[in-house]
Amino acid sequence: MRQLIRGRVLDFHADPAETEDNHRYLEDGAILVEDGLIRAVGDYASLREPGLAEIDHRPNLILPGFIDPHIHFPQVQVIASWGAQLLDWLNTYTFPEESRFADRAHATAMAGRFLDLLTAHGTTSAVAFCSVHPESAEALFAASEARNMAMIAGKVMMDRNALPAVQDTPQQGYDDSKRLLEKWHGRGRGRYAITPRFAITSSPEQMHAAGTLAAEHPDCHVQTHMSENLDEIALTKQLYPSARDYLDVYEKYGLLSENLLLGHCIHLEPREIARMAETGSRAVFCPTSNLFLGSGLFDEAGLRAAGVTSGIATDVGGGTSYSMLQTLNEGYKILQLRGQKLTPLAAFHWATRGNAIALGMEDEIGTLAKGSAADLVVLDSRATPAMALRMERAETLAQELFILQIMGDDRAVAQTYVAGQPMKR
Repeated sequence: MRQLIRGRVLDFHADPAETEDNHRYLEDGAILVEDGLIRAVGDYASLREPGLAEIDHRPNLILPGFIDPHIHFPQVQVIASWGAQLLDWLNTYTFPEESRFADRAHATAMAGRFLDLLTAHGTTSAVAFCSVHPESAEALFAASEARNMAMIAGKVMMDRNALPAVQDTPQQGYDDSKRLLEKWHGRGRGRYAITPRFAITSSPEQMHAAGTLAAEHPDCHVQTHMSENLDEIALTKQLYPSARDYLDVYEKYGLLSENLLLGHCIHLEPREIARMAETGSRAVFCPTSNLFLGSGLFDEAGLRAAGVTSGIATDVGGGTSYSMLQTLNEGYKILQLRGQKLTPLAAFHWATRGNAIALGMEDEIGTLAKGSAADLVVLDSRATPAMALRMERAETLAQELFILQIMGDDRAVAQTYVAGQPMKR
């Protein structure tokens, strides 16, 4: 299938925070899509062909689809639960809710609705935590495959400090993860993430099992949490008294690498920052969650200066919105409180190519480069009356992007394409 998708086209080839030559913008542009891949991008006049199917999204902007590198699939029905701090919130809301995902029918129903919400908000790829139950990961991978979505996911490994209904054992965690990995990793657009939830809910024996999996499958991502909350850090030090710091728990079991995605990373020690930079381990900023749970303020500029690559993510359901636009909105505010800046171009780079770089997948997603997947988001900067009114005074592309970043949500997503297929009715 070949089609031409027309509109105002924007993508990035470099980070606006680091260089002025960073993006491509075509006022009347088009993307030639064939068999789910981008075959060409250019001015509409140069790409049009007699008889070629066209979809005209003018005057809207067309960008690479958003990438969400940290989200919890089983928390779709605990988002917006009255917030205590992290550990109380997990025990009160999250763990009881995740216990429901042992039911295959429930997991299957929730997987479809979860992916519908992602694409409705312009997100075309995600890195997702499933529940401890293999059924939850099976459901999410199957639903993603049916939509041809690039999905990285894994069942959590957790054998202590949680309800019995959401615990496994070190051996069970290894065996279940191994079976899922062998079935789904590299199948279609799916990839498996080895997923020890965090140090508090994994014993040393289970952390060893996670490290064994990572050594056996070095092309898999590893996802976990670190240094989100001060009480969490204190409990981790009690549980692992020989560890030099929180990161040292993961380092001891061989998990540090460019494939390691560490959610939050707010309260880091200098040694941890240095080791993350040396090993290429990634930090993932979750602004709406950090504000909702009162966790703290992420130091983007400090990590960048140290050489640490960061992603930015929703962290639903501690996060309060599926929208990467609203995630960028709250990220901007947190960095303001830090005395740091997030310009509009840098923000949209972060949610697209920047997150793809954090995942090591920039050759497949996150840009409009020839041969990349035709994962696209179409943004309407006049989607609401308030946005339309503000747009009357916008004079530059950067101003328009900032309006989308601050005022936009799913209403500003006119269409989402996954491998060239429209996802919004």
